[in-house]
Amino acid sequence: MGKIAIQALVNTMGVSVVAAFAVVNRIDDFAITPEQNIAHAMTALMAQNKGAKRNDRMREGFRCGLVLETIYGILIFIVCFVFARHLMMLFVKDEEVIGPGVTYLHLISIMYILPAITNGLQGFFRGIGDSKSPMYFIAVACAANIGLDYLFIGVMGLDAAGAALGTTIAQAVSVIVSLTVVIKKGTGIKLRRSDLRPKRHTMKNILKVGVPVALQDGFIQISFIAITIFANQRGLNDAAAVGIVEKIIGILFLVPSSMLSTISALASQNIGAGKHDRARLTLRYVLCMTVGYGLVAATIVQFVSVPFVGLFTNDGAVQILGGQYLRSYAWDCVFAGVHFCLSGYFYAYGLSIASFIHNSISIICARIPLSYYAATHFPDTLFPMGCAAPAGSMVSIVICVGVFVWMNKHTEKYMERT
Repeated sequence: MGKIAIQALVNTMGVSVVAAFAVVNRIDDFAITPEQNIAHAMTALMAQNKGAKRNDRMREGFRCGLVLETIYGILIFIVCFVFARHLMMLFVKDEEVIGPGVTYLHLISIMYILPAITNGLQGFFRGIGDSKSPMYFIAVACAANIGLDYLFIGVMGLDAAGAALGTTIAQAVSVIVSLTVVIKKGTGIKLRRSDLRPKRHTMKNILKVGVPVALQDGFIQISFIAITIFANQRGLNDAAAVGIVEKIIGILFLVPSSMLSTISALASQNIGAGKHDRARLTLRYVLCMTVGYGLVAATIVQFVSVPFVGLFTNDGAVQILGGQYLRSYAWDCVFAGVHFCLSGYFYAYGLSIASFIHNSISIICARIPLSYYAATHFPDTLFPMGCAAPAGSMVSIVICVGVFVWMNKHTEKYMERT
C-alpha cells in the first residue's frame, strides 16, 4: 500500500517521472525477491521444527535466516548504489527518465538491509504460527510510508528523493518495532553476538529451499523486466500504463501471495508432526479460497479497469492503455493463485526445485515470447500483452499438477525425508 501511495503522488509529476518510477520499481522487485525467498525457506523450516516440537532447532533456523538476510541486503545495496545508472540504462535511453530514476535508486538502495531484516522477522513469526504480528509490522510500515510520502513529496516537493526517504524511514520504523516484539514476546530469541553465529547444517537446509526459489523468482522478475523494456520501446504512455498496472496487480496479488506463505507454514507444521493427510487437506482448502478470490477480483476488474487506473493518472491515453492491460492481466489472479498454492505445498516438503522448473518453463515458453509478440504485433492496444501472464501461469499449473500427482504416488519417500 505504501508503494501505491507513492505511485499516486509520483503520477502528478509527469509521464517521464512515472516511467522512471516504474523502471526503478522493477529493479527494486528484482533486488528484494531473494530476501523474500530466504524468508519463505526459513518459515517452512521453522514450521516443520515447531510441528515436531524441536524448539531449539526452530530458534536456530531464525538466527541463521537472519544472518543470510543481512548479508544479502548489504551485497545488493552495494550493487544497486554503484551501478544505478547502468541499471537504468538497461531499460531506457531517455535522460528525462534516467535522471530521476538514478536519484531514486541511489537513495532507496540504502535501505535494502532493512527489509532483509524485516523479512527475516516476519518469516520467524509465520513459522511459529503467528500471522498477526507480521500484519501489524506491515501496517506500521505502510502507515509511516504513506505519511512520510505526503510530507516529503506533497508538502516539501522533494520528488524522487522524497519517495526514497519516505520508504527508507518507514522500513527503519518497521525493523525497530519488529525487533522490540521479538525480544519482549517471550520467543526465546536473544539477539546477542553468540546467538547469531550461523550453524552449517541449518544454513544448508535454508539454502536448499531458498536458492531454487530465489532463482525461480529471479526468472519471474526477468520476465517482468522484459515486459517493461517492451513497453518502454512503444513509448512513454505505454510505459506509464504498464507501470501503474503493475502496482494495481501488486494489490490484487496480495491474497494469492499470502496464500503461498500460508500453505507453506501450515503444511510444514503438519508434515513436521507426521500428519501428511492434514497437509493435503490444507492445500485443498487454500486452493478453493484462492481460486474463489481470483474469480471475484478478475470479474470486478473487467468493469472498473479504466476508472481504477484513473485513480493514478489524469492522462486519458494512459488510462485507456492501462485499462486494456489490466483487464487481461487480472485473470492471472486465478491461475497464478493455483500454482502459488501448489508451490507453497512443494516448499513444505523441501521440493522447491519443482517450482523453479515450472516457472522457468512458463517464462521461457510463454510469458516472454507472448509479451514480445503482443508488443510488436498489436501496437494500438495492451490487452494482448496482458494475456501473456495468465497464459504462462496455465503452463505452470499443468506442470504443478503433474508433480503433485507424482508426489502422491511416492508419499512414503517424502515421509522419510521429513
